[in-house]
Amino acid sequence: MADAALRVGIVTVSDRASRGEYDDLSGPAVQAALTTLLVSEWMPVVECVPDDRARIEQTLVRLADDEQCHLVVTTGGTGPAPRDVTPEATAAVCDRLLPGFGEAMRAASLERVPTAMLSRQTAGRRGVCLMVNLPGKPTAAAECLAVVMPAIAHFVALLGGPQVELSQPTVAPHD
Repeated sequence: MADAALRVGIVTVSDRASRGEYDDLSGPAVQAALTTLLVSEWMPVVECVPDDRARIEQTLVRLADDEQCHLVVTTGGTGPAPRDVTPEATAAVCDRLLPGFGEAMRAASLERVPTAMLSRQTAGRRGVCLMVNLPGKPTAAAECLAVVMPAIAHFVALLGGPQVELSQPTVAPHD
């Protein structure tokens, strides 16, 4: 049975932000983007963790299984640097990967940034929770989220979650 409100985990992956060395700008940017994109009621569950694969995996599992989030979005840790391990952590805890999300986000980002092909965003399903990796740059995270939001709404509906109403008109899903 669907809950009334969409539960959304927002996870910033950053060594420095998790240590308090600078303010997390990406998590709030994702939260602001969701406020703009969603008409329906939603509830954020916000986390900030270091670039540590075990910590990321534990956080994702807790948000999906214990917090019962319908959607978990991460921001950060998707580049080619050695400590960028968010896609690996996501893949490790998902039942099924959904590579189209990363493909769509990279395609949209390539229109603005020639280095977007270095990003390794992915997405996957853990039970009835969708997990989507977004870039770490606040503007890129918000833009990529807007690109995939229609597919997110459809995913939540397919898996029995709450109705997700978007502020932007979308193409009706294929049955």
